[in-house]
Amino acid sequence: MKGLDVRVNSLVKAYRLGKIEVQALRGLNMEVNVGEFIAIIGPSGSGKTTLLNILGGLDAATAGTVQVGSVNVTGMSPTQLVDYRRETVGHIFQTLNLISTLTATENIELPMIARGVSRRNRKDRVQELLGIVGLTDRANHKPEELSGGEQQRVAMAAALANDAPVILADEPTGELDTVNAKIVVDYLLKVNRELGKTIIMVTHDPSVARRTDRILRIEDGVIKMALAPTEMIGEEKAVSYVDQLRARIEEIDAQMVQLDKDFKSSKIGGDEYMEKRQSLRRTRESLREELHRMGVVT
Repeated sequence: MKGLDVRVNSLVKAYRLGKIEVQALRGLNMEVNVGEFIAIIGPSGSGKTTLLNILGGLDAATAGTVQVGSVNVTGMSPTQLVDYRRETVGHIFQTLNLISTLTATENIELPMIARGVSRRNRKDRVQELLGIVGLTDRANHKPEELSGGEQQRVAMAAALANDAPVILADEPTGELDTVNAKIVVDYLLKVNRELGKTIIMVTHDPSVARRTDRILRIEDGVIKMALAPTEMIGEEKAVSYVDQLRARIEEIDAQMVQLDKDFKSSKIGGDEYMEKRQSLRRTRESLREELHRMGVVT
């Protein structure tokens, strides 16, 4: 199924933390056209993931409307939202959400099983999707037997399993090194260009954002700016990107400090510690490379 347009009007999301109300989204407006590939950027806590969760029917809005195609998502009942998540939107998460005991084929099959697709049709669809994401020869491998980039491509295939017209990707390259991040974005572009899917992607990575059709920047729960990837808006853009990169590096540094503490206090084992530390280190180096490319000394 080809993509759908997405219209967001005056979207508000408020949370209560004790006696304090926190507004994650403050009357946000956004329009995405059929078949567009959009990147959403912004500092941590600006509302990016909250927006994606509401678009995907995973969270409810406090006020405002979300319309995907002809459907008013914010007016759906819980039962209708289940069908919406199965048929209209495909989710790609940074944390992957793959089941470790299942093969790539079985992970891709799961959304189709939930929808009641026949075994024969599931088999044909899995083969088609493995071909689309370039993993035909890895069909029977479990997640631990795949690289980070390959795991993300399995997650991408699972998001496409039910032929959803809208794909929502939350930091799909966030924990990948530069090479694997490029591979994943290449396949997202392929899905967008060849299958006509509408893709809305949250990313911290400017080099990833620049490969989309349009970049939307969120600050304080609203869209502050819309940019073409090639558009130069002078110092404000450069500072925005640099600040985002530095903020992400600071987050990773803090995660690594906490990871060291967890290991020393025996909260995690040595294998898990090394795996997580190497992943964080690769991501940090990728972000530093981007800063160097922009002429910023770290």
